[in-house]
Amino acid sequence: MRRYTTVLFDLDGTLIDSIKLILDSYHHTFATHGLPAQADEHFLRGIGTPLAVQLAFWATESLSVEALIQTYRSYNLANHDACVKAYPGVVSCVRALVAAGVRLGVVTSKNRDGTLRGLAAAGLVDAFEVLVCSDDVTNGKPHREPVDLAVNRLGASRDATLFVGDSIHDMLSGRHAEVHTAAALWGPFKREELVPSEPTHWAKTPGDVVELVLG
Repeated sequence: MRRYTTVLFDLDGTLIDSIKLILDSYHHTFATHGLPAQADEHFLRGIGTPLAVQLAFWATESLSVEALIQTYRSYNLANHDACVKAYPGVVSCVRALVAAGVRLGVVTSKNRDGTLRGLAAAGLVDAFEVLVCSDDVTNGKPHREPVDLAVNRLGASRDATLFVGDSIHDMLSGRHAEVHTAAALWGPFKREELVPSEPTHWAKTPGDVVELVLG
């Protein structure tokens, strides 16, 4: 019997290569509002968590989180289609899982509009039965709620579910939700950065995910 019958994927840094656009969007937002410049590493640490959570620290009485988010999203959307693409091997990985009858979902901290746009850029809008986005949950990753919701909507067995993500927040969310996890090492984070989250598996390439699931 196949070990995994359901696979959940994170979006940014896992399915789509959008990291440079995300970093550029942050830098643009900070420059626009006169906030102190930050190194890329500062923003990378928050990737995988909701945008509002990442920007809340910088809000003041005269500068709302909503204003920061609007600036970020305006820049991000204006540059999205020219900058975002699927990682090498991702499309063939997803299509192989679909062809084998594996049930698929996306669990992301991006809102639904942004998620659909990212999937469209990768040519994968039709591949996933369930999308769990920031709009759908009260508690974002690393809380278990996003993964729990995807599992429940798919009617999946936790022991037969694999969550593939690139960040420590993805791995922790999966662990908290009691599913198996695979750390995607083709994303922006190195293995040593993800070790503390104790993923079930390591995946150097999307092809490794296919091997884990289909054997």
